[in-house]
Amino acid sequence: MDTVFILNGPNLNLLGTREPEIYGHQSLADIEAICEVKAAQLNLEIDFRQTNHEGQLVDWLHEARERRTKAVLLNAAAYTHTSIALLDAIKAIELPVIEVHLSNPEEREEFRHLSYVGMAAAATVQGLGPQSYIVALEKAAEL
Repeated sequence: MDTVFILNGPNLNLLGTREPEIYGHQSLADIEAICEVKAAQLNLEIDFRQTNHEGQLVDWLHEARERRTKAVLLNAAAYTHTSIALLDAIKAIELPVIEVHLSNPEEREEFRHLSYVGMAAAATVQGLGPQSYIVALEKAAEL
């Protein structure tokens, strides 16, 4: 069975309570649960992780390459707009990375309009709340 890494960046561990008017009321555990159901429907296995540390995300991207995963779904959160290290890692692993956002960064503060992750991502899914992860999983299954 093909594996898809779902990697989540800083502050996403606070979903459900952090700015629910922007990010909704579902927790990251809730999102993981709906991803598990969808992955099973798509005959995929997921490896769902969260960290507040940029280097850990880079290490996990490298691990995805080593494990020959089918794809990576990456919600890099604030690192989306700041991390050249993630951009370089995405380019280096030569795997499809799908950028995921709960909100639509393009409709938010101007500094959120730049996406280093998006510069190397195979696709971006944003603005659909937790459904962004489901759409991204569907895209990964098509690869």
